[in-house]
Amino acid sequence: MTTISLLKYCFIVLKADDHGEGGTFALYSLLCRHAKVGLLPIDRNGNGVMHYEEETHSKIKVESRAWRAIAKHKSSHYLMLCLALFGSCMTIGEGVLTPALSVLSASKGVQRSLSGMANKFFSSQSTQQSVSKALERYVPVPSACAILVCLFMLQHYGTHKIGFMFAPIIIIWLLFVSGVGIYNIFHWNKQIIHAISPIYMYRFVRNIDIHSWRSLGSVILCLAGSETMFADLGHFSRKPIKIAFLCLIYPVLIICYAGQAAYISKNLSVQDFNHLTESVPGPTRHFFIVLSLLASAVGSQATITASFSVINQCLTLDCFPRVKVIHTSDQIHGQVYIPVVNWLLMIFSLTVTIGFRDIVKIGNATGLAVISGMLVTTCLMSLVIALYWEKSWFLSACFFMFFGFIETMYLSACMLNFHKGAWYLVVLLALSLNVMLGWHYGTMKKYEYDLQNKVPTEWLTEHSSDLGVSRIPGIGLIYTDMVTGIPAFFSHFITNLPAFHQVLIFVSFMSLPVPYVPPSRRYLIGRVGPKDYKIYRCIVRHGYCDHIRDTDDFEEEIIRSIGEFVSMEENDLESLTSPEGRMIVVGKPLRDGNGLVPLNETSSDFGSAGLTNHESQRSPVGDALESSCAGVKRKKVRFMLPPNSPKMRTSVREELEEIIDARESGTAYFVGQSHLQVRDGSNFVKRFLIKTYIFCDKNCREPPVALNIPHAALVEVGTLCTI
Repeated sequence: MTTISLLKYCFIVLKADDHGEGGTFALYSLLCRHAKVGLLPIDRNGNGVMHYEEETHSKIKVESRAWRAIAKHKSSHYLMLCLALFGSCMTIGEGVLTPALSVLSASKGVQRSLSGMANKFFSSQSTQQSVSKALERYVPVPSACAILVCLFMLQHYGTHKIGFMFAPIIIIWLLFVSGVGIYNIFHWNKQIIHAISPIYMYRFVRNIDIHSWRSLGSVILCLAGSETMFADLGHFSRKPIKIAFLCLIYPVLIICYAGQAAYISKNLSVQDFNHLTESVPGPTRHFFIVLSLLASAVGSQATITASFSVINQCLTLDCFPRVKVIHTSDQIHGQVYIPVVNWLLMIFSLTVTIGFRDIVKIGNATGLAVISGMLVTTCLMSLVIALYWEKSWFLSACFFMFFGFIETMYLSACMLNFHKGAWYLVVLLALSLNVMLGWHYGTMKKYEYDLQNKVPTEWLTEHSSDLGVSRIPGIGLIYTDMVTGIPAFFSHFITNLPAFHQVLIFVSFMSLPVPYVPPSRRYLIGRVGPKDYKIYRCIVRHGYCDHIRDTDDFEEEIIRSIGEFVSMEENDLESLTSPEGRMIVVGKPLRDGNGLVPLNETSSDFGSAGLTNHESQRSPVGDALESSCAGVKRKKVRFMLPPNSPKMRTSVREELEEIIDARESGTAYFVGQSHLQVRDGSNFVKRFLIKTYIFCDKNCREPPVALNIPHAALVEVGTLCTI
C-alpha cells in the first residue's frame, strides 16, 4: 500500500496524464506524440496543417531529443506497442474479473450469514447440512449474476450520475471498515501497528517456502485498485483523486488491514479466519453483509469505467475496431460509455461467475491481471520519465529497477497459481490482443497505402486536361482522411471515369480533445490549385460533444463557409501557409454573412431543371450521376448574393455566382472504400492479422463520415489494397 499505491501511483504515475487521460495506453500515446514511436506512417505536411495552432518550440525540442534516443531501433517501437496493448488487455481483464470476484465474494458472505441463521433455527444437524448445501448452491451465484446484470445496466447513466448515487454507499463503507479496524486493533492486539515496519517483510522473505510464496498472489489483490485509479483519471481529475486517496482511502485501508491482522493473530484456529466478515463484531455483522454487497458493486464500477477509458484511448490510435462512444459529460472529456464493450464485459463476467463458482480461482486470475498491468505501467513510465519529462536515464533506470523488482516478485507468485484459474486470463488476453493487433496492423497498412498512392494537387489541376477530363455541373464533396493531396480513390475514379464537378470540395474531419469547438474556429478553408479550377479544401474541426450529422444543415454550412472564404480571402489577416497554399479559419456563417445568403427552404428534386443550360459541358459520367439522383425529394436551401454584392470585386462576385449555379445543379458525395487483400506467399502471421482486420471491419461500426448521406447522392469508390 505504501510503496506501490502511495509512492508509485499517487505521487509519480498520476502526473503522467495525456490530456487528462490515464492508463497504460495514455503513456503510450505520450510516447507516440513526443518520442515518435508510433507505427502509423506520418503525413508530415498534413500533420503541420492540422496542428499548426498547437506547435511550440519546447515541444519540438522534446521530440528531437527523444528521436535521437530511440528512432534508430524500429524493434523498440513494436515492443512499446505490444506492451501498451498488453497492459490495455490487462485492464480489460480486470473489468471482467473484478466485478465477478467482488460480487461473488459478497454473495458468499450472504450465504454464510443465512447458513448461520438456519443453524440457529433448525436443531437437527442433518437438516442444517441440507439447508447449508441448498443455500450454497442457490444463493451466491444467482444473486451475484443478478447484481452484475443490474450493475452493467446502470452504466449508460454515466460516471457523474452513477458516482452521485454510489457516493453515500462508499462513504458509509469506508467509515464502517475503519471503525471495525480500530475496534479490532484495540480489542485483540494493539502491537499489530508495528507490523507496518519493513522488517517483517524481510523476515517473511528470509523464511520463505513455496506455500508462503504462493500466498503473495493473493496479497496483491489488496492493491487491485491502484492501476484502476490511474486508468480512471479520465473520469476524474488528478487533484480529487490524490486528495481522496491521501486523506481517506490510504489511512482507512491501513487501519482496516491492521484490524484484520490483529484479529487473525489471536484467532488462528477459527474457521475462515482470513475472511473480513469473521473480524466484524457480532451485533453489526448482518449490517456489514448488506453493506459489503452494495460496496462490491461500487468497487466493480471503477474497473468497468477504466475499461471504457482504455478502449476509448485505443480508438484514438486505431488500435481497436470502431465502436460507438457516448460522452456522458460536456465538461470532462474522459467520461465515456461504450455500449458494445459494456455488454461484452457483462457476458464475460457472467461466464466467469457461472463457470468457476469459486472466488479462489477468480482471485488468482485477477491477481495476475493486476500485477501484469502494474509491471507494464512501470516499463512505460520509465520511458516517459526519460523521453517525455526529459529526466536523466539514471533516474529512469532507478524507477524501473526499484518498482520492477517488487512487482516481478509478485508476478512470479501469481504464475504459481496459473493452473488454478489464472489460465482464464490468458484466454481473455489472446482474444482481445488478437483483435487489437489485427486492427492496428490492417489500419497501418491501409493508411500506408493511402499515403503512398495519393497524388499531388498538380495532377488534378495541371494534367487533368491531358486526361480528357470534363467538368460537369454541380458540387462534388469528397470525404477524405487526408488533409493534403488528392486521395487515391478519387484519382482512381478520375482515371477510369474522366469527369468531375464544376466545384469540388475536399472535406476532412478533425476531432479535438475538447467538448465544443467555438463556431468562430469551426472551419479551416483553403484552395487546391489556381482560382479558375474552383477546387477547395475544408477541414471541419469539432469537439466530442458537437453534433454535425444533419446532412442539409451541414451541406449548407460548408457551402456558406466557402462563400465566406471567397469574400474574405483578399483581406484576411489570420491565415496559414500550407503546402497547398493559404488556409483561412472561417467561423460558422451568420444569416447575414458577407459571402452567400440562404433563401427560404423549399422541397425540390435533387438536381434541378437548370442542368439543361449546361448540356454542352456534360459527359456520360455526368448523365449517370445526375440521373441516379433524379426524382429524389429532399430539403434544399437556395442561396443568393448578399445585399452589398454590387460593391464586391468582380472576380469575387463571379466566383460566388458560379458556386450558386453549381449548388442549383445538385450535390454528390464521394466516399472511398478500401478493401485489403493478402498477397500470395505471405506468412501465417500476416494472413491471420489481415483476416482478423477484415472480419472486424465487416462487423464493426461504419466510418464516422459525420454525414447522413442519402443513397441517391452517394458515390462509393472501391480500391483494392494488396498487402
